[in-house]
Amino acid sequence: MYTKACGIIETLAPLHVGASAGEETGNLNLIFRDQFTQTGIIPGSSIRGRFRAEMRREGSPYKGDVNKWYGHEAVEGQADGGTTEALVKFEYASLVWFPVFCPGQPVVWISCPRLLRRYQMITGVEAPLPKPYTADPTLQAKQFSDQKSTRKVLFFNLGFLEIEHEQDMKAWIPKGTSLQPQSLVVVGDNDIGLLHDMGLYRQSRVKLQEDMKKVAGGAFFNVEAIPEGSVFVFPIALKEKGWDPFAGQEQVEMYFGGLESIGFGRCRVTLGGEYC
Repeated sequence: MYTKACGIIETLAPLHVGASAGEETGNLNLIFRDQFTQTGIIPGSSIRGRFRAEMRREGSPYKGDVNKWYGHEAVEGQADGGTTEALVKFEYASLVWFPVFCPGQPVVWISCPRLLRRYQMITGVEAPLPKPYTADPTLQAKQFSDQKSTRKVLFFNLGFLEIEHEQDMKAWIPKGTSLQPQSLVVVGDNDIGLLHDMGLYRQSRVKLQEDMKKVAGGAFFNVEAIPEGSVFVFPIALKEKGWDPFAGQEQVEMYFGGLESIGFGRCRVTLGGEYC
């Protein structure tokens, strides 16, 4: 039987966790995406590697417990490689809320029933799952009246979005984040992929020659990233309690992805559930 915990990741800078160079298409460094919603994810291996590296760094009070919690690496000459099973398991982090520019707001955070259903399964939220095109009653939006009703309408880059349902969204704000209920909007599962793609952070990058400001060979490419303010959730399973990766703290800042040296990947991570 496993003990269940979870983690919340809020990006504080653009986040790029993508495929290796051999899997890229053209000159665009893509992020990992969920196969159904086409929204960005953080693979469990990347999360595990970051947590393991934090525990292994010099000065960590838990340096000696790395092999216990994350498993012992293979050792040449030992039977079966001398590996051990990790006591803590990480699953991939899926998007919960994604910031989108919206004239007049100027930013709202969107999600969809499929993403919120996974968040509900991981965290145990008891509130009813919001229907597509739901927002909190406090959402500020343009109002249009006809003979029968008054409707709220948001203007995204791709067109108008009519709010069809209202629901208190406080229960759907992940722990440790700075989201406000009046900024949350639930769209349809078939809309989230397009809205997500339009809201990604994209940057062109080059490598210059050593002696002049000229591109070195074909070293010109574009990189895409999850924008700051995005919120992810990931489940954690433990075979025993006592795992304390933040040395008694509930929330710390960590870097994910391989572009941290140029300002990518800074995130705020909050742990919840039974883990220590």
